[in-house]
Amino acid sequence: MSGVTVITFGCRLNTYESEVMRTEAEKAGLNNAVLVNTCAVTGEAVRQARQAIRRARRDNPHARIVVTGCAAQTEKETFAGMPEVDAVLGNEEKLKSASYRALPDFGVSAEEKLLVNDIMSVRETAPQMVRLIDGHVRAFVQVQNGCDHRCTFCIIPYGRGNSRSVPMGAVVDQARKLVESGYSEIVLTGVDATSYGADLPGSPSLGYLAKVLLRQVPDIRRLRLSSIDSIEADDHLWDLIADEPRFMPHLHLSLQHGDDLILKRMKRRHSSADARAFCARVRGLRPEISFGADMIAGFPTETEAMFANAVRLAEDCGIAHLHVFPYSPRPGTPAARMPQLDRALVKERAGHLRETGKRLAESHLDSMIGREETVLVENNGLAHTENFTLVDAAGLKPRDLVPVTITGHNGKHLTMRPLIAAAASFATSG
Repeated sequence: MSGVTVITFGCRLNTYESEVMRTEAEKAGLNNAVLVNTCAVTGEAVRQARQAIRRARRDNPHARIVVTGCAAQTEKETFAGMPEVDAVLGNEEKLKSASYRALPDFGVSAEEKLLVNDIMSVRETAPQMVRLIDGHVRAFVQVQNGCDHRCTFCIIPYGRGNSRSVPMGAVVDQARKLVESGYSEIVLTGVDATSYGADLPGSPSLGYLAKVLLRQVPDIRRLRLSSIDSIEADDHLWDLIADEPRFMPHLHLSLQHGDDLILKRMKRRHSSADARAFCARVRGLRPEISFGADMIAGFPTETEAMFANAVRLAEDCGIAHLHVFPYSPRPGTPAARMPQLDRALVKERAGHLRETGKRLAESHLDSMIGREETVLVENNGLAHTENFTLVDAAGLKPRDLVPVTITGHNGKHLTMRPLIAAAASFATSG
């Protein structure tokens, strides 16, 4: 092989950072290299990263393999001890060309492979500029990194450090460059995006940042948030939900559970009533909105009744895109020291919750039939509606925004019929 190949796991922020990594590594003159950008959110994510590293070595026996990301930050010795790995970079180091110039030679000891600092010592997030997000028709813009909260199940603050925000001017500049490169949809992303701005002068909120962005970059056609903590929604965000058509009617919520005692043991800051009230208020303002959510099944001490409360919350909020995580104990977190459930029970409950999610998704698909939507066409023959529902878009051109009529669904995604005359008019005006 030649050049730099990046293998990415995990969140949208990792996807964005992988483009920064590629740019910085190439700037440093790195060649014949595989960069593995890992995720640490579950033990399964770490296992998959290790598996990918072994496969990369088999496929590229003479390449330099560099491992980075959250799992590399939290389990650096584990990856440095793998014979397939040539170097391990921390989450801060992976974004700097100097780190790639400083990579050790092949065949050094595990200790010499490590270039990982104390992530908790990082106080700022330097703005990074990219013009392309490889393989994506939506562009991700980092607005924030790290997290000041310490949910008892979560290892991510130890991989990302404390919360720090990208200055608004840098976010606007990055979005403008991406729009100039042809992206019509921008996704604002971070580890805890709704904590945006607390460390900046004047403490601007995420909602205020979004307002400024849409005002200063008017060619943004669609704006999304990658994930939010609903308890941190501010007045500016509520204004956008109510009045801004370019702010897309889809929110992905960090719910995690639906039982109040489990939420307290998780050290979450919202109650089940807070979640229900938030969803009801949003639906009152934007009836067409869809919700996604992360939920954990099998958290320590979870009883059948507590689990039933989680299922009920997903149903009451009508979560159309439910991401279910079987609880995975992460070493060093408080939840890992709590009384654990049997793994078979955890797996069973996760399966039950996924079935609930499937049923809710099908109900959402049913509700979309007959509607006229504008879809953004992806590179894989699919497209997304404004409320982030997948549509079969075979034959349509990637990156185009196309008006369609929703005709049905196959249980997984919608089917459609292009509005031909409207599409021609849209293309001319767009």
